Amino acid sequence: MDFKPNKKLGFGLMRMPSLDPTDPSKVDLDQVCKMVDTFMERGFTYFDTAWMYNNFASEETAKKVLVERYPRESFTLATKLHSGFINSLEDRDKIFNAQLEKTGAGYFDYYLLHGIEAEMLPKYEEFDCFNWLLDKKEKGLVKHAGFSYHDTPELLDEILTKHPEMEFVQLQINYLDWESQWIQSRAVYEVAEKHGKPVIVMEPVKGGTLANVPDDAAKLFADYEEKAGLPHASAPSWAIRFAASLPNVMVVLSGMSSVEQMEDNTAYMTDFKPLTDDEKSICFKVAEAINSQIAIPCTGCSYCTGGCPQNIAIPDYFSLYNEDMREDLEQKGWTISFSTYGTLTKKFGKASDCIECGQCEGVCPQHLPIIENLKLVAEHFEAPHH
Repeated sequence: MDFKPNKKLGFGLMRMPSLDPTDPSKVDLDQVCKMVDTFMERGFTYFDTAWMYNNFASEETAKKVLVERYPRESFTLATKLHSGFINSLEDRDKIFNAQLEKTGAGYFDYYLLHGIEAEMLPKYEEFDCFNWLLDKKEKGLVKHAGFSYHDTPELLDEILTKHPEMEFVQLQINYLDWESQWIQSRAVYEVAEKHGKPVIVMEPVKGGTLANVPDDAAKLFADYEEKAGLPHASAPSWAIRFAASLPNVMVVLSGMSSVEQMEDNTAYMTDFKPLTDDEKSICFKVAEAINSQIAIPCTGCSYCTGGCPQNIAIPDYFSLYNEDMREDLEQKGWTISFSTYGTLTKKFGKASDCIECGQCEGVCPQHLPIIENLKLVAEHFEAPHH
């Protein structure tokens, strides 16, 4: 296919630097402009946004940092239609037209039905979203039609068999989830390959988990580099290169949140070399080391927080909990996470405020038992400590 970008790194406008840690919609535009400039200067062109990213501010940010500053043909822009916001045929166009207005892009190079899984699929079918998307393509408002996906390889096979008109698929792929029974990165990748659909990778660093690997995992990378006489590479670079090394992957999205991350990612992806078999096997050893230590495998995508009636900062709490589970708490007794948790609960609901309505579990792409996990968090951070 002729529509693959020239370089394999995409800029995900989802975890942009914020001026207010409690409000992702207050995007630090100055910093993001610098990031966009570095990205474009180094020859990268793929930007990914969505209706609800950054508290619904991501698409407008794309307009300010990209569309108003660069010629339209110099970059490619992807956005998405999420089933959670459509309840009628009219809603599809209402959102699409608002997206055109918010981005000022005129058209979208890539447009995706967002986060398809078994529970959402009937809605996309009921409102005829696949044909609706093809109609947008015929009108020139969308150049390439596809979808992002979080479910089993079997269901993906069914969808691609029924909708061969979809040109690409966006999947969660990283070395930690490669053989995971929930995410099944390898198996869904193989289905896309079988159908001849190029893959866009999301969550290559699994929400930062693969950026901050435990010491014993980091040592595996460092020892290998030393033995092979290679320069030291960052932990996230291993993760992104792992995903980019798959032959059927056209773009790996990274939700970069600082100029430093942008500098690092674009440096090793400018002249990208796929990992060797030895390097891949090191990644799998690191995965084993990490898997033995992660308490809650949350990627921080925040899909769960939008509809939470108690306004609980679920991903933040899980991240603090994971951090603490890596610490030797017997020895320390107290960590900075307790203080951070206290600060967050002034603005958000506490973990113990969960009313077990289950809306979060219904939208979690990782299929986590969020309600049970919140109980663990509450027990850890809210119980009186010595």
